[in-house]
Amino acid sequence: MELHGCPCGFYTDPHRECTCTMPQILRYRSKISGPLMDRIDIHVEVPAVKYRDLTGEASGEDSEAIKARVNRARGIQRQRFAGKRIYSNAQMTPRYLKKHCQIGKSSKTLLEQAIEKLGLSARAFTRILKIARTIADLEEVESIATHHISEAIQYRSLDRTLL
Repeated sequence: MELHGCPCGFYTDPHRECTCTMPQILRYRSKISGPLMDRIDIHVEVPAVKYRDLTGEASGEDSEAIKARVNRARGIQRQRFAGKRIYSNAQMTPRYLKKHCQIGKSSKTLLEQAIEKLGLSARAFTRILKIARTIADLEEVESIATHHISEAIQYRSLDRTLL
């Protein structure tokens, strides 16, 4: 699903100026309800890519390495939920969240601050925990750390109120 920040599509673009008024942006974003957005695990704004960046040499991790890391994380999840009719972290029920998404004091503080400052819902809270669990699985670590929670919060960018 693609959702631009505003009708003109340039609300967060660093190179082009948005011509929309704040009421237009709010009306545009209200087309998708909060409860619907709560049901989408990850939403991030992706800036436009310049042509020279599209045609240049890739400098990041190659696809094969990413594929191998994802496959290892999926294997961790298959083992975690073996025989439970759950196949991924996204399918965890509250019972499994409590068991597999325990976080430390600093992570709880960060999550509490994010919920209060960003006005996140209970669904967003559980989505953040599930995403953090997946990030930890991608790193092949057992415990969810504060940086996993922080990264997961960043993947909920459309939960934030407009400034």
